Amino acid sequence: MKAKDTSVESLTKGVEFLLKKNGVDYVKGTGAFVDANTVKVLRGKNIIIATGSESTPFPGLTVDEKRIVSSTGALALTEVPKKMVVIGGGIIGLEMASVWSRLGAEVTVVEFLGQIGGPGMDAEISKQAQKILAKQGIKFKLNTKVTKGDDSGENIVLNVEASKGGKEETLDADVVLVAIGRRPYTAGLGLENVGLDVDEKGRLVIDQEYRTKASHIRVIGDCTFGPMLAHKAEEEAVAAIDYIKKGYGHVNYAAIPSVMYTHPEVAWVGQNEAEVKASGVKYRVGTFPFSANSRAKTNLETEGVVKFIADAETDRILGVHIVGPGAGEMIAEATLAVEYGASSEDVARTCHAHPTLSEAFKEAAMATYAKPIHF
Repeated sequence: MKAKDTSVESLTKGVEFLLKKNGVDYVKGTGAFVDANTVKVLRGKNIIIATGSESTPFPGLTVDEKRIVSSTGALALTEVPKKMVVIGGGIIGLEMASVWSRLGAEVTVVEFLGQIGGPGMDAEISKQAQKILAKQGIKFKLNTKVTKGDDSGENIVLNVEASKGGKEETLDADVVLVAIGRRPYTAGLGLENVGLDVDEKGRLVIDQEYRTKASHIRVIGDCTFGPMLAHKAEEEAVAAIDYIKKGYGHVNYAAIPSVMYTHPEVAWVGQNEAEVKASGVKYRVGTFPFSANSRAKTNLETEGVVKFIADAETDRILGVHIVGPGAGEMIAEATLAVEYGASSEDVARTCHAHPTLSEAFKEAAMATYAKPIHF
């Protein structure tokens, strides 16, 4: 916790320094629209809303950030819980499950759907990730829903049953993490004072230039459409300001990487196999295991695989999915390949340093268009 607090303080002070260095007036407070050009207490010709998201509450459980926690409270626990139940097997739930399991908690993940990681994660990679995490001691209850919870006793008791109904059972825990998703954070923003529209999910409605109905008010990040990722919001911020200053801007939403910071990491970019199959495009798949990679063997981190999906006719890379050591770093190369329309042969014929984990990336590309050397 001390290391976490030190990192957060250092990083936020760094951003404040950059704001000051670049002549940005930084006001701490709660902003709300008074009228179309005034956010109390400021006026602006152009306004960008970037208020982010908040944890979606779970009906019947009140988050106190002590025993029933969101991801915020899960990062500030004062001791390692003996038992933790995570409601939701998406990225945030699994990241927190991975942390506290490694610190000694007995962790059970309850997920309504039949796979972990959410719909964006490739099903094959999801199964591998679950297998690895289960081996570390995390228990999974998939296709399972929480029907009610009771936090009146010393331990929290949750009633769970099969998603489609079935025999009920109980789980008890010292700490319950509610991680069923996030929702746009717009409460108290005063949207009614400027007549801005939201959709059925509470996201602010914008056009392709990030403009709301009031054309000088633009929106980026979690409180509008798309994946709730900081780097996606950063790209949108640059594009929105480009539109204001230059009249043009661009974000390639087909090349936004996702990373799940469990141990090992899971990362992907582009389409997963189910999405490619549904599109009707003929495709090839190539994989390479880290167990055949010399750096992974030397580091004793051999679990996981790199998976490529490429168009069968053009060899253009459609998606890359990785579970294993260094996945979050390695996905940058995949994102560049997708951004520039590279083929799997382009990657396979590019020299990669030895011994590195990235050789597994090269060999997965080789497996997609021909065959790998070392497997």
